[in-house]
Amino acid sequence: MFLTSDDAKALSDKILARSNADACVVKIDGGEDHSLRFARGGATTNLATSEISLRISSHIGGRVGSVTTTRLDDEALEAARARSEEIARMLPVDPEYVAPLGPQSYETAARYDDNAASLRLDALTAQAAQVIAEGARVGVDTFGCASSARRFEALATSAGLFAYEPRSEIDLSATARNKADTWSGWAGAHEFFGARLDAASIARRACAKAAQEAEPVDLEPGDYTVVLEPVAVADIAFWLMSAMDARAADEGRSFYSRPGGGALIGEKLFDEKLTIRIDPTDPLAPEGGVGWEGVPHRARAFIDRGVVSTLYRSRAWAQKTDAEAVPFARNFIVEGGDAALDDMIRSVKRGVLVTRIWYENMVERKSLLLTGLTRDGNFLIENGRITAPVRNMRFNQRLGELFGRIEALGTTQRTWRAAGGGGAAAAPPMLAEKFHFSSKSSGV
Repeated sequence: MFLTSDDAKALSDKILARSNADACVVKIDGGEDHSLRFARGGATTNLATSEISLRISSHIGGRVGSVTTTRLDDEALEAARARSEEIARMLPVDPEYVAPLGPQSYETAARYDDNAASLRLDALTAQAAQVIAEGARVGVDTFGCASSARRFEALATSAGLFAYEPRSEIDLSATARNKADTWSGWAGAHEFFGARLDAASIARRACAKAAQEAEPVDLEPGDYTVVLEPVAVADIAFWLMSAMDARAADEGRSFYSRPGGGALIGEKLFDEKLTIRIDPTDPLAPEGGVGWEGVPHRARAFIDRGVVSTLYRSRAWAQKTDAEAVPFARNFIVEGGDAALDDMIRSVKRGVLVTRIWYENMVERKSLLLTGLTRDGNFLIENGRITAPVRNMRFNQRLGELFGRIEALGTTQRTWRAAGGGGAAAAPPMLAEKFHFSSKSSGV
């Protein structure tokens, strides 16, 4: 269910007016989603959903009780409000309690498309058809998923805050496999505006990577020069960003901690080519204006030319440390350089071109040791030329080392994310040395 700003405010005002708590917070989110899966020339499943969720958090004497409901009738809302107050009274006092925020000023992020037609199932069908047609032309089998979403988030407090953000999303993920079923290629994109998604380009890239007649080769585990395509860089950078929690750093539990505790803010931990930032007004990958707990997102760099410039900080930790609250970012931009992807490949004597990765997990948070698998399109580079497809491999890589020895960066591009979560990232292709592949994988 998609609510307008007026509808969300009327609903939250009704709940706040009935509250008997010291303070009250109402969070509402919901929307409509469409998806279409396709395989080997036709659609396999399609799905349309509509959902809404409302959470009431009652603050009583430094304690917070919360109840979530998916029903919006008066009886259900009143029961949820009363139950949240009952829960709050039963809880112990929270030593890190923070009262709800009052009115805030937010940047307006360009993340909502008024053209609902560009998000409907027939639009997704047209995109899937382009992938299927390109596969037939090239002679490969195609598979994939096209998804769209129209969603909103609203936040209201008894202290006078009301925030509302709508967003639209559309994504296309296309995988192609050669007829011998020995090799696959992939391409995908995610946009907030339907007209910006270029299905034809996605289809061409996925099918061209899959149309390989040569038998894929196995590489021995070891350290390799790699050219990581933008989606692979974004996936790895996400783990770098997700570890940037100020509390963990201050308490000595983080890669960003000084020996004995304290955050390494202002320290150069990465190659000077690395800058990662967020910006609600950025046209390529805008962050939402409203952050966690209602704290506004502002344009800021988390890593500036290799130097850690800020970390995420919850309101509770900000209050305890007398510092600025900085909300967690769902979107980020890795700044690029001026190197062309073809030039990166030409500079490699022996290495691997990696399309994307998946199944990543953090093995050791303190050292940012990440493991994962490559997927859908590795290629062997020899003497500056792509010479053969390479079967997938597992990697174990410390991210500080990877981002500490960047050889070159290309142009930053918007990268694929599954629609629905509101996340988007932009990253460049990256050339790096000594990327550690730890074992072989039989998959293609």
